[in-house]
Amino acid sequence: MRDLPGGARAHESSYVDEGAIVGAGTIIWHFCHVMSGAVIGERCSLGQNVVVMPRVTLGCNVKVQNNVSLYEGVRCEDDVFLGPSMVFTNVINPRSHVSRKHEYRETLVRRGASIGANATVVCGNTLGEFAFVGAGAVVTREVPAYALVVGVPARVSGWVCQCGERLPLPARVAVRTMVQCAACGERYEAEGQIVRRADA
Repeated sequence: MRDLPGGARAHESSYVDEGAIVGAGTIIWHFCHVMSGAVIGERCSLGQNVVVMPRVTLGCNVKVQNNVSLYEGVRCEDDVFLGPSMVFTNVINPRSHVSRKHEYRETLVRRGASIGANATVVCGNTLGEFAFVGAGAVVTREVPAYALVVGVPARVSGWVCQCGERLPLPARVAVRTMVQCAACGERYEAEGQIVRRADA
């Protein structure tokens, strides 16, 4: 590993271009490429074979697993988890012979959200705080905070706590309900497809 300016470290096989910003305590593993204009926060981890393109922003403590490409327009807030080989897109209707660089759409992954292995997130959508995208799911629309989404296309199948454990709630809550996480004790209130911490 080699030291980078500002207190980050990168494996000798990785490239960090001039003009990229990498926060203190971040570790970049084998065969990665962080391009000029990318901004990576503190204490992040980039697994093997990760590409971070210009106009990508990662907050603090973001975990990017192996074989993930972060294309222009992707923004991840703090504490996001990106599972192995998950995919972001940045154009809705790509064609090899048509340049659509002016049509890139932004994707926002809010604080604490997790995206499972081999999932795909179609550009232009927002994943809410602490949402959980199941392995192999294809996200084609907005994902509510705390939602567990699975399938192709991804649909809400339940709700998860900030700690990642499933909450005792149906996919759609008919009447206002209060529940408590059996694992950590955090309390939530839910109605329809809105779930929030009870003390928030």
